This record gives sequence, structure tokens and C-alpha cells, in this order.
Amino acid sequence: MTSTDLHTHPGSPPEPHHQTHEHKHPSDRSYVKIAVFLAVITAVEVSTYWWDDWWDAKTTVIALSLMPMMVIKFGVVCAYFMHLRFDNPIFRRVFTFGLILAVLVYSAALTSMHFWSS
Repeated sequence: MTSTDLHTHPGSPPEPHHQTHEHKHPSDRSYVKIAVFLAVITAVEVSTYWWDDWWDAKTTVIALSLMPMMVIKFGVVCAYFMHLRFDNPIFRRVFTFGLILAVLVYSAALTSMHFWSS
């Protein structure tokens, strides 16, 4: 007789067996490193506001440099703070599909507004 059998009444259905997905969470130190990394990327993103003044950067160059930073931050936040790195791969696929769809829709909207020609 197992320990779950001892806690059930005769004639009642057995308790469901839940698989536990134990994984090692990052340490507090790792979370601080990740937060600093995200803060640096955010600072670079915010600095793009002044790129036109500093380097005479075109709007297209700024937008194309912001896209990879956005994708990297999305990936890091999802992987560590939402724990998708340790979760079922189907969730990663759902979020990856959503990210790809968002980038495509955003790019299509910018293209339809002739954004890339400026």
C-alpha cells in the first residue's frame, strides 16, 4: 500500500499523480546580474533618443538597432523572470511565435506608413 492509498477512503478515486518539475532556480546573484544587464540595454535604448544629435543617425538605423535590443530583452525576461527557460518547451514556442508575430506586424505597420524612407 502506498502513502497515497492511506489518505483515500475506500471507494473514492485515487488522488491524481502530479509530476513535479524540479529545477534549480538562478541564485539571487544571477538575478542581480540579469537586472544589471537589462538596465544597460535599457540605457542604450533610451540613448537612441540622442543618436540623431550625436552621430546624425537616420531613423531607419535607430529603428533597426532597437529591434535586436527589444528581442534580447524580451528573451531574457521570459527565460529568467518568467522561468520559461526551465518550463515546458511548448511555452517557449508560444512566446517565440508571439514575438515573431509582433515584430512582423510592427515592421509591416512601419512599412505601410513609409517609415523606412525617412
